[in-house]
Amino acid sequence: MSEPTSPPASLPIWPLLATLAMQTLATMAAFSLPAAAPEVARDLDIDGTLIGFFISLVYGVGILSALLSPGFITSYGAVRVGQFVLLSVLGMLATAASGQLWAVALSAIVLGIGYGATAPVSTHLLMPRTPPGRLNLILSVRQIGVPLGGVLSGLAIPPLVLAFGWQAALMLQVIPALALLLLLQPVRRDWDVGRSGARPSLRGGMSGLIGLLRQNPGLRRLAMACFSYAGIQLCFIAYMAVHLTSAVGVSLIVAGQALAAYQVAGVVSRPIWGWIADRLLPARHLLALHGLIMASAAIAAGQFSDAWPFWLILVTCITAGATASGFTGIAYGEFARQGGTEATAIGSGAMFAGVMLLPSAFGLAVTLLDDYALAYIGLALLALLSGILLIAGHR
Repeated sequence: MSEPTSPPASLPIWPLLATLAMQTLATMAAFSLPAAAPEVARDLDIDGTLIGFFISLVYGVGILSALLSPGFITSYGAVRVGQFVLLSVLGMLATAASGQLWAVALSAIVLGIGYGATAPVSTHLLMPRTPPGRLNLILSVRQIGVPLGGVLSGLAIPPLVLAFGWQAALMLQVIPALALLLLLQPVRRDWDVGRSGARPSLRGGMSGLIGLLRQNPGLRRLAMACFSYAGIQLCFIAYMAVHLTSAVGVSLIVAGQALAAYQVAGVVSRPIWGWIADRLLPARHLLALHGLIMASAAIAAGQFSDAWPFWLILVTCITAGATASGFTGIAYGEFARQGGTEATAIGSGAMFAGVMLLPSAFGLAVTLLDDYALAYIGLALLALLSGILLIAGHR
């Protein structure tokens, strides 16, 4: 497939499948150690809660790799950078599987070095190959790889750990990652047409992103809103189960069902929002509406009690999942529209920062206030202000 010179008429099926698989495998690798946390903690003789820092480290390093990735994509091509992402996945799996505490910590850095490039690579491959008016849908489908990777790690890793041990469970993921890396090589000549081959300038790349932010106030507002939305998404995921078991008194299994409903709503809603953004309502307006709905869901979640019927709790979780988890596809579509690969890199950095910072701030607020309701009101205000920011920027 050659680089399109005119608007394409068909959907980019193969690039979409390739980038979806890359995102799924990278996310599954990132969440594998948390999924195997009890066994990892027992073998390494550490507190199991420390495994949670693994994800924070992946996303922290991912901020830097996201911001630096456009220069490498321009120089070497999106396929080659995508292969590097998969190489970082292989490096993380092999390093962590060595079974040493220092190696587990190092493996998070190894994965993060490539993980931030997943969205910029996808935008660079998909944007010029997508027919006009379908970009939000295509990027929303690609973004399903994030929750899909999380679901696969949650479903596949525990049984594999029980059957073969956590190190073997990690190494089994080498097979699909290596296969995809090799399958991308034959298409690189066609998909990476236009690469410069020049050595990327890290300082120049960062300066270009800063210049893009300075010149585009709409992009700044979008990045700030997505920082908030992504952080709120992880607040729901991290605290929903413990909140339901403590405030409502349901069992861990029932709380898990509510969390699963949240996750499924995020998966199912992504392509629906993408279609709406392409056909009915501009993505920026739709993202602002997400902020309003997200705020309502957060306020409702803060009021959970044993007086609530479970069906109403499920409705709240589904509403939260469809917005706080479902927004990312149309957000990346809007970043791509604002500035292509470079703007997508900025968007990834902003979302990763929100994922890192806001759940910790939410947990601190719950601890200090001893009240989930007030902490959720804080999330609601943040979501509402972010939605208003998007509308104000549009005007």
